[in-house]
Amino acid sequence: MRKYLRVVDNNRATKWQRFAEYILDRIFIQIIFYGALFIFGILNTMIFNENIDETFEEDDAGLGFVFILIYLTYIFAYYCLMEYYLGRTLAKYITGTKVISIDGKKPTFMQILGRTFSRIVPFDALSFLGENGWHDSWSETRVINIKNYETETQMKSEIESLGTKEIA
Repeated sequence: MRKYLRVVDNNRATKWQRFAEYILDRIFIQIIFYGALFIFGILNTMIFNENIDETFEEDDAGLGFVFILIYLTYIFAYYCLMEYYLGRTLAKYITGTKVISIDGKKPTFMQILGRTFSRIVPFDALSFLGENGWHDSWSETRVINIKNYETETQMKSEIESLGTKEIA
């Protein structure tokens, strides 16, 4: 069980920030996915001298299923890798937020993995309208406003250091 810090909850991202992040992340995922498909189309034409068009899609019934799997893989990789290595997605950079553990530390890979898999649950995207999103609660993580969080933790640190002797 992780130690729960009140400073983490005091500085949670607002519901509007979370909504903006959801929309922006979806846009970025679409751009990445269609960019990858565009590059795949160019490479396919260069290597096999074969264009991807409507007849190509009609000839291969499983192609739609393959594209769905690739799309889901992109979504999983986008959230999992960015939140684990950077603590934030592209949208979180824009909104000034970050994912942290409820104990104020960097989330573990298992927390991020649980957070990413929790997004599969239907209506999870709307769960942030409550107290915490399901993927936050289940993984024991929070999305915080970075500036407010750092300011409050610095103030607490300075207050705690009052009266201690400085060694020069």
